[in-house]
Amino acid sequence: MSRLSDIAIRLEGAIPLAAVPERRGGLGGGVAAILTELAARLERLSEDGSTALIDLRSLPMSATDRDELLDALGQGEVTATLDAQGTSTLRETAFAGIWWTVHRDRDNAITSELLEVSLVPQILAADPDDISPAAAALRRRIGAAVAAPHPSATSTA
Repeated sequence: MSRLSDIAIRLEGAIPLAAVPERRGGLGGGVAAILTELAARLERLSEDGSTALIDLRSLPMSATDRDELLDALGQGEVTATLDAQGTSTLRETAFAGIWWTVHRDRDNAITSELLEVSLVPQILAADPDDISPAAAALRRRIGAAVAAPHPSATSTA
């Protein structure tokens, strides 16, 4: 199989096919397949919290496919921009739980483009290994603040 449209899929009826854009791009019926997969993944997220990623750069998407997918998913209420070794843009789609994420390097070239099905994009979550050291650092800061004289407590008389 060399094309996404060659893969047999089972439509779960979550998205009426009349609502899916007409096929025009390199994915053939792949845009409808992606939307159907996203609907199934949203249902799983709702039921048991399972998250999922679709790497759009791994698919044979044309510019038309990308535009159709953007149009079908629409714009949500939240957009976040991160600056860490390049810029990342995390944009909620019109469907709560589906995030369109684009990571760019320092030269502004796209390094990855993902659809993430999750409550919040994973890149925004704190690393669990960093939580305990953060608590200790905050305790040290509290201790230092308590030990230091408050600026209003000193007089210049």
